[in-house]
Amino acid sequence: MQYYNHVTEAIGNTPLVKLNKVTEGIKGTILAKVEYFNPGNSVKDRMAIRMIEDAEKAGILKPGGTIIEGTSGNTGMGLALAAQAKGYKCIFTMPDKQSKEKMDILRAVGAEVVVTPTNVTPDDPRSYYSVARQLNQDIPNSFYPNQYDNLSNTAAHYEGTGPEIWKQTDGKVTVFAAGVGTGGTICGTGKYLKEQNPNLKVIGLDTYGSVFKKYKETGIFDENEIYSYATEGIGEDILPKNVDFDVIDQFIKVTDKDAALMARRLSKEEGLFVGWSSGSAVYGALEYARQHMTENDVMVIILPDHGTRYLGKIYNDEWMKNQGYLD
Repeated sequence: MQYYNHVTEAIGNTPLVKLNKVTEGIKGTILAKVEYFNPGNSVKDRMAIRMIEDAEKAGILKPGGTIIEGTSGNTGMGLALAAQAKGYKCIFTMPDKQSKEKMDILRAVGAEVVVTPTNVTPDDPRSYYSVARQLNQDIPNSFYPNQYDNLSNTAAHYEGTGPEIWKQTDGKVTVFAAGVGTGGTICGTGKYLKEQNPNLKVIGLDTYGSVFKKYKETGIFDENEIYSYATEGIGEDILPKNVDFDVIDQFIKVTDKDAALMARRLSKEEGLFVGWSSGSAVYGALEYARQHMTENDVMVIILPDHGTRYLGKIYNDEWMKNQGYLD
């Protein structure tokens, strides 16, 4: 009989799917790595289980412990599934800009969710970073994975996602594109792929209101670049340790509106019911492809999560109209 002992064993080995309609007029082959095939419906399952297992090996996470993390939703889902398998409790802090669906999903899988204000600085005691750290200090036998600075995040993709893409493309991938939030996905995967092909280009997709693009281009952390944006899961107002700027060749910024509309196109035209940052990734990656790719190039784009996380937002016509994204 073929079966898994727990759903977490089904993480990884997600499919590559060729994009056909949204890529019209673009040279080369554009492939999407569809990460919602993971059991928690996102790419974050990969690093969530790795952070837990590495913490267990290091003796940081002990039986009966509580996992406390600041999350935009998807890492929390991956951690919650791992916690179920291993018998831990979960408390997640989330900024209030995140979708209600994400909060409800985390509660459905047994986690406690603490909602914090979005429009505060990272070191403000009310921020989701600060609240998670404080809970970790206050609750005995608790573990704060800190996905931003925990290098197990990058390692999960260096050892998993990167080799998968190399094998699936038969070593023909020439461009790798992904949104940048914690940095683990793009830097772990990109590092592995560049070791196989030093000429491969790694393109990071950023959002307006985030510091990454200017920091890469100037080395300046410009607080004037930081402002509130709506897209969930990419961009930052901090510099996570998992972001290795030497791995990323170029950043492209994508607006909230362009990202939302591209996500809807992927759903309607490609049959890929994806989340908001998937729209960011594809929109920005295709902008690069139009300018730089040839017939012989093969681009792989990470599609991080599933559209069910955004039913009340980008897949709701009234919400889209209220944001000025639809006429």
